[in-house]
Amino acid sequence: MKIGIIGTGAIGSILAKKLSAAGHQVKVTNTRDMATLREIATNLGAQAASLEDVVKEVDIIIFSIPFKAYKDLPKNLLQDVPQKVTIMDTSNYYPFRDGQLTGLEGKTESEYISQTLGRPVIKVFNNIMEYTLKHKGKAAAEEGRIAISVAGDNEEHKKVAAELVDQTGFDTVDGGSLAESWRQEPGTPAYCTELDAAALKEALAAAEKGKAPAVRDAVMGKFQNSKLFPSNEEMVTINRSTAAGDLK
Repeated sequence: MKIGIIGTGAIGSILAKKLSAAGHQVKVTNTRDMATLREIATNLGAQAASLEDVVKEVDIIIFSIPFKAYKDLPKNLLQDVPQKVTIMDTSNYYPFRDGQLTGLEGKTESEYISQTLGRPVIKVFNNIMEYTLKHKGKAAAEEGRIAISVAGDNEEHKKVAAELVDQTGFDTVDGGSLAESWRQEPGTPAYCTELDAAALKEALAAAEKGKAPAVRDAVMGKFQNSKLFPSNEEMVTINRSTAAGDLK
C-alpha cells in the first residue's frame, strides 16, 4: 500500500521504518527543511515529501504529530483526499505540553482531531510507548504478543489499521467507536501498559469515564519527580499501578 506519514517523531519514524521494511511505499514529511527531511527519509527507507504532497495518491495517511499542532495544519489539507483513504491518528493530549485547547471539552481526543481535520479518523498506535513499538513486536501467534487497541467508526478502515498493527508486530483489540476511544487515552488501564489481547479487552472495559485525566497527571508527576528518568519497564509499572488506583 501507499502510505503518507505526517510527523517523524518517536512513533512516526518507527512506523515509517517498519512499514517500509514490510514492503509498503512510504512518504514522510515534517517541519524541517527539505534537505534535512530527505536525509531522515532515507534513513527510514521512505521518500521525503512536502505536507501537500504527502497526502496525495496514498491509501493511508498517518498523523503522528503533537496534539497542539493539529490546529495549525492547513484547513484544506485533506479536501482532495478520497473518502476511501484511511486516516489514522496516533496522538495523545497532555495539558502541560499542549496547553488548553478550545473545542476539546466534552469530546474524546480523536473526536476533536476528526473535527479539526474535517474527516473521520482511526485512533491507533496511541497507547504504545516508543520503546515498546520499536523493540517488543513479535510474530503473529507468538506467545506474549502485546496488543494495541483500534477505535473508529469505519469498520473497513479499522481493518486496514489492524493489518498495519499486525505487520509492526502486535495484536489488535477493537476499541469501539471514536466516541469510545477515551478508553485508550492517557490515564486509562489500556494506556501504555503492555497487555496481551485478552488483558487489553478487560482493561478497555474497566476504564472509568472521567477518571483518566487525574491518573494521567499523576503519572506525569511521578515521571517528573524521578531522580533518573524511568526505564521502559519502570514506566509500564507506573502506568499499571497508577491506573489501578495508586495516585501517590
